[in-house]
Parts: sequence; structure tokens; C-alpha cells
Amino acid sequence: MASIRPITVYGEPVLHTRAAEVEVIDDEIRELIEDMYVTQEAAHGVGLAAPQVGVGLRIFTWTFPDSGDAPNVGHVINPVLTHLDKAPREDPHEGEHTEGCLSVPGLGFPLQRPTRVRLSGQRVDGEMFEFEAEGWFARIMQHEYDHLNGTLYVNRLEGKWQRRWKRAQRAERLNVPGVTWLPGTDEDPFGHDADDHADHEHGRDCDHGPEEA
Repeated sequence: MASIRPITVYGEPVLHTRAAEVEVIDDEIRELIEDMYVTQEAAHGVGLAAPQVGVGLRIFTWTFPDSGDAPNVGHVINPVLTHLDKAPREDPHEGEHTEGCLSVPGLGFPLQRPTRVRLSGQRVDGEMFEFEAEGWFARIMQHEYDHLNGTLYVNRLEGKWQRRWKRAQRAERLNVPGVTWLPGTDEDPFGHDADDHADHEHGRDCDHGPEEA
């Protein structure tokens, strides 16, 4: 039976280290993916990467209704992400480009990203797949893929948003290892409830959807 796992918080080393390739898809990997799905759901997120539950492997999950030709609910093992355009040069709009992250609880900052990507990888049944994503779904794919390379969205912030993140980081002490929160048990740091989870981590969160991830 799948279990909700604690979510690691900024400062935990696994979040800042490149995740390892999955070499064998076994029962442990299948259990991890099932646990990630239920953890993501309990956290009201739209995406979740394995390092966010303390496992340094190249896996992430997602749940998003506007996914085009891709599954609304899916996962990928050992993904490869290719940008199909470049991020706009203008400053990000706070209302349109704000991301959130389950591993940076309670905060959200705007960030420009490419609007179209291609993702390829492997499913838990061993099948290879590839699809293109655009819009907010492309943002989610990039957000989760970044997690596998030890990068959080706040590491990509620029200008005043980077400065605001640094102030919030100091104020919230988001640089200390060993901090986690347990979805469904601990208070939701984004203030979501079961009825409005679609508006949560990515700030729309990326881990949290238009919203958090």
C-alpha cells in the first residue's frame, strides 16, 4: 500500500545534488513512484521529484489537466528534457509567472522560462516515450527536471526577485539540513485545502501547480 512520505525542505543536501540514473526498475522503484503519487496528491501539488522525498534518483511525477497529448497523470524515469524555445527576455510578471515549490514551503516568486519543451524518458513498465509540452505544463516539466539536477526554481531567480528570496531565506532559515514536512499531517504551508488544491506549488505552483511543484 502506498504511503505518504515527508517532503524535504531547501537546505537538505539531496535537493542540491544531481540525482543518479535509475539502473534497474524493480519493486523498490515501483513502490517509490506509487508513494510519490500519493505524497504529491496529499500535498496538493502538480509535480514531485524523487529528491523531494529524500531519494536521489532521476524520477518525477505530475498531475495536470492541461497536458496536451501527454498523460494528465504521469511519471518519468531517467528523463531527458530539451528546450524548444528560449525564455522571454522581459521581466517576469508576478501574476502570470509565479512558481512555488513544495520544498520551499509557503513562498512563491516569478520566473521566466522557455514556453515549449520536449521530454523523453521511460515509464515504470519499461516503455520509452516522448512528448512536447507547452505553457504551464512545460514550466512544470522544467521545474521537476531541475530538481533532478540539484537546482530549485529559487536558484534561477534574478534581480529584485533574487534579493527578495535571499531575504525570505534568511528570515525563514531555509538553509538548514534535516527539515521536512509531512503532507496530510503537518499544516499545509501554502494554506490549501482539498477544495482548492488546483491553485496551489508552483504559485501557480510548479510542484504546486499554477501552482506548486
